Amino acid sequence: MLALVVAAFACACIPSRWQTQDGPEPVAGVSVDTASAAETTESEAADSSASDEPAVTVRDCSPRAAPDDLVIDIDAAVLASVRISSALYGCADEVGLAFADDSEAIRTLAARGVRGPLLLVESWTAPEPMTELRRLAPERIVAAGFNRQRIRQRLAGLGLAGAEVEWVPVNPTAVLPPQDTPPQRVWIFGSAEQAAVLDAVVRQIDAAAVSVAVGDDLRAMPAEERGMLRDAAHVEMHADFGPDAAWQLEVVRRGDEVPGGGLLMYEPGRARRLVAMYGHPSTSQLGVLGEQDPSQGVARLASIAQGYEADGSEVVLAFEIIATVASARAGRDGDYSNETALDDIRPWIEEAAANDMYVVLDLQSGRTDFLTQAKLYAEFLRLPHVGLAIDPEWRLRPDQVHLRQVGTVDAAEINQVVRWLAGLVREEALPQKLLILHQFRFSMITNRDLVETPAELAVLVHMDGQGPIATKYSTWAALTGEPDAHRFYWGWKNFYDEDFPTPTAEQVLALTPSPLFVSYQ
Repeated sequence: MLALVVAAFACACIPSRWQTQDGPEPVAGVSVDTASAAETTESEAADSSASDEPAVTVRDCSPRAAPDDLVIDIDAAVLASVRISSALYGCADEVGLAFADDSEAIRTLAARGVRGPLLLVESWTAPEPMTELRRLAPERIVAAGFNRQRIRQRLAGLGLAGAEVEWVPVNPTAVLPPQDTPPQRVWIFGSAEQAAVLDAVVRQIDAAAVSVAVGDDLRAMPAEERGMLRDAAHVEMHADFGPDAAWQLEVVRRGDEVPGGGLLMYEPGRARRLVAMYGHPSTSQLGVLGEQDPSQGVARLASIAQGYEADGSEVVLAFEIIATVASARAGRDGDYSNETALDDIRPWIEEAAANDMYVVLDLQSGRTDFLTQAKLYAEFLRLPHVGLAIDPEWRLRPDQVHLRQVGTVDAAEINQVVRWLAGLVREEALPQKLLILHQFRFSMITNRDLVETPAELAVLVHMDGQGPIATKYSTWAALTGEPDAHRFYWGWKNFYDEDFPTPTAEQVLALTPSPLFVSYQ
């Protein structure tokens, strides 16, 4: 008996016979182990030479590695399946077969597992899959969703009448098994049906297909799919998802998340509430935040936030830091506002990051505009866990000073900040950023209905008035009752010393709409 080592190549076959007077003669594609041949017993040699039967043909139909330059028509499922099959297989012991428009049958086969390619057909007259099926010459066909008599007739016409056929019942609830390794290529479709079909086919080349409904936010994709897009070497979109899709995909690919997880501050179907301490790092006169250092603040805030999860919301802790403080004096720049040094705020930013907390930088701009002051803190606003608050109470006209009137700002000035901050989100591929607008009087924000609320930002109106609880309830009802109220998220502020009494968590949660940002001063 001759011991043979077959070269590793798809469909390499052992020739039927070979013999010379001096012994076995090597044949192209086959190497002969001459040492083993010399050890062949005389009886075995006699039996071998006496036999006139041809040697058994051995096929190696294991898949080849997908070439790096493999190009497939991802928008045509049938051609994609043929192209992948021809690239990976020289032959096939087993082939899966389903109609291209039957996603349930395709998913059934993929969930079952096929020891070979998964071929899709549109009709029995389509030449490409039929030619590929004949080339593969499978010994076994695993079929789902076909008429048995029709497929037998077609196989006979292809010269495959002898192939064994396994009929697999279509399982509408079939689920594809997890991929062993992260896919290196991912395609995004606007059709769930199209994605389901392609996902089953392209798994053979370490790829995947996912779907996003046209008009939906790519950042709201499930975490597993976001992780797939983040880790893939190549991602392509195969639908018109709108002008925001490109930068949203970059956000997904970068992978920075808001505290608590996800890429949206208030994700549909995921209840999240931020509970914050308000104040200035250097003094206790401006709020509870300044009564302790950052690490102590984390522990105290955890106690303050108790009860705010009672409605099923996930609670995220936050520091709301007064970055620019309204001043009784004009100061060197004449704006009646003192800008806090970045290094005074930095420890709070870092402590928040270490504890998966959010930070809001609050602006009391005096006689200067909010955008000018916001840009002073661009370094921090480029971080995924830092947002911004605008406080119109402290926005002065050129002839005004603080505490003689309640300030005001127009939507036009707010929109300057909105556009700049949204641009920062896009440029840095950041998760959605929180922008808070403080308001306890209608006059504080003029033309509020014109305030822009782009997808880059979660714009929240914060009812930060103080006083008897009945008065606060009345103010809340008035502000949230305006026709434009549905365009904003809503927040509530509690004062330890100025409220009568300080509302409990239960009382705050009873408000409608539900406050998604609650701060304590």
